[in-house]
Amino acid sequence: MIRAVFQSDGSGRYVGYTVRGHAGYAPEGEDIVCAAASSLAISCCNALETVAGIKPEAHMADGNLRVSIRDDSHDAQVILRVLRQGLLDLQEQYPRYITVNESK
Repeated sequence: MIRAVFQSDGSGRYVGYTVRGHAGYAPEGEDIVCAAASSLAISCCNALETVAGIKPEAHMADGNLRVSIRDDSHDAQVILRVLRQGLLDLQEQYPRYITVNESK
């Protein structure tokens, strides 16, 4: 199962996210849930830099991605909320393969 967790600063602003695990929906290379979650998570990290103009702190290892930001600009918050919504949509369609949570 993929587990996505969004970290907030306690005031409703996101300061990062973690996406880890494997969906297990289909064999490696054919897993559409894993491909969708990975594409969303990596695109968000890239957009934080290219669209919002900030340098996120990102760590990727063994298919796990952890991203944190220090800048809480409007653009960064919109990008993070778009990621959250995309992952929630994926969770709605494939609840046995992905969960989305928040932590403070």
